[in-house]
Amino acid sequence: MNADSRVSTDDIGRAILEKIKVHAQEDASSVSLDTPLADLGIHSLELTEIIFDVEDEFNIEVEMNTAEAWESLETVRDIVAAVRELVDAKS
Repeated sequence: MNADSRVSTDDIGRAILEKIKVHAQEDASSVSLDTPLADLGIHSLELTEIIFDVEDEFNIEVEMNTAEAWESLETVRDIVAAVRELVDAKS
């Protein structure tokens, strides 16, 4: 695999931040990787929409048990790390 075929963490982080900002109930400009998900007011249906968007963008599949586990993630950074693992596993 060459460097060009690998999605960087920055790209993943940026893309996920943008998807989360669409659903965040707080001021989207203040959302960062360290923002606790509980502070965003994102409900399970919105989390599901975010997961579908992430699957489409990165051509990955989040298994249902993985999606359930994601509900226990605490920060935006945790979601980025989980997506990174799926992207890396697919490579």
